[in-house]
Amino acid sequence: MSIPKEPRQLMINLMYLVLTALLALNVSAEVMNAFFSLDKGLKGSRNIVEKSNETIMESINKQADAYRKAENEKYRNNAKEALALTDEFTKYIDGIRKRLFDKAGGPSKNDPTIPKDIRNKDITTRMFVLGEDGKEGIGFEIERKVKELRQKLLELSDNDPEVAATMPLDIEPLPAKTDKTSWADFKFRQMPVAACFPILGKIQSDAKASSSAVLNYCLKKVAGEDIKFDAFQPAISAPKGYVIVGEKYEADIFLSAYSTNADNISISVDGRSLPLKDGVAKYEVMTSSTGVKTYKVTINVKNPLTGEVKTYSKDFQYEVGRRSASVQLDKMNVFYIGVDNPISVSASGVSSNELNVSASGAGITLTKDGPSHYQVRVTTPGEATITLSGGGLPPTKFTYKVKRIPDPVPLLGAQRFDSAIPNGTFKAQGGVAAVLENFDFDAKCEVAGYTVAYQKKRADVIEKTNSGARFNPDVQDLIRRAEPGDVYYFLDIRAKCPGDVAARKLGDLVFKIR
Repeated sequence: MSIPKEPRQLMINLMYLVLTALLALNVSAEVMNAFFSLDKGLKGSRNIVEKSNETIMESINKQADAYRKAENEKYRNNAKEALALTDEFTKYIDGIRKRLFDKAGGPSKNDPTIPKDIRNKDITTRMFVLGEDGKEGIGFEIERKVKELRQKLLELSDNDPEVAATMPLDIEPLPAKTDKTSWADFKFRQMPVAACFPILGKIQSDAKASSSAVLNYCLKKVAGEDIKFDAFQPAISAPKGYVIVGEKYEADIFLSAYSTNADNISISVDGRSLPLKDGVAKYEVMTSSTGVKTYKVTINVKNPLTGEVKTYSKDFQYEVGRRSASVQLDKMNVFYIGVDNPISVSASGVSSNELNVSASGAGITLTKDGPSHYQVRVTTPGEATITLSGGGLPPTKFTYKVKRIPDPVPLLGAQRFDSAIPNGTFKAQGGVAAVLENFDFDAKCEVAGYTVAYQKKRADVIEKTNSGARFNPDVQDLIRRAEPGDVYYFLDIRAKCPGDVAARKLGDLVFKIR
């Protein structure tokens, strides 16, 4: 770009450059301030983790006090040591943060929580990487302490691989293409002071989160397989809730989420105590009459942590009935001619091997294709009857209507009924289709034929007959003549659907070319 000769234009250009530089400085300040906002957010997260760790430690103490044994005491001490090691490490990082704060000039005037020299990169490079007073950079010491703390925390959790996978505190490997030779160099060299505070804060957060993983492991070990009693709901597992007169009703009754190792519950039904086996009581009663039967389950639970006994009760029902049968049409409420009509049959109290299925009327035939499942074929409109019997079930009839497949909708491409159609779209069509809309069966109707009438402005109508769906050469010739304003009539469209003896009429289509 050439330098303007006019002094006024030169001054404008210089002012623009100065403004651009000022904007760049403002953006840099915002980025620096963002680092401290991130650091404050990490501190808030650490506080939440600390409170969570305190809650977990309280649970560990409660469980260890309730179930006093050597193993529980071991993991209680492991949890305490994990917290102590993490607190010691966090205070160590706090000391480094204070040293960095002081080296960066101490509190700034506008915000005493932020040091004065937040952009300085030499301070961080010397302090963390190059070292001062003949000592190595403190970044290398941080690396050693991170590895040491991680190893100790893993030992407190028995080097469990699941705990190791959830512990974020670690020294990540250097990227493949970096020119850095060490973790300290990669993390801190030429980093502005502002950026180092959230880096240190993240290390502290990772340490807190890693101690949480150890505490959760210790809590699991202390709690073992004993249940924590806080809320209960009686539960029932019965082979069936509907039985036939003369059959036996049986059900397994248990406390949901209950451990089979516990021996602190008792179960009764309608006041009658039931024996327990592996924490489960079996209830059996003979049925003698039909109707809905109700029984009351009472479970007494002793909390091993407090010694408190609580009682939980709930009413359950089952129904006693007589044998019955049903036929379920899987797709429609009628049988359609020309397609497979799937049905499912069942009879309560009768096995599928004993159940007899027969059919009559409307030219019906049955083909079994699975347990209690059939395909029905019909040939004549009217009614068809399916009869179920066998296994003590008296003959039970089910009657259904038999219909032809509904009329399909004639379409020219995606066009239907009377409509205007672009010339190019019209000429791109290859024929007329007959589409079954909203029909659940796998059926296809074939177009048998139609007549095409071509009406050009101020000219006689030309008609051509077409057999089948696709345009024959004569009709194709008419289609190629289409120009805007011309009208085409597709008359006497006929189609043949599955089960049809003769083609059915579908009506006409009229299109005006535009």
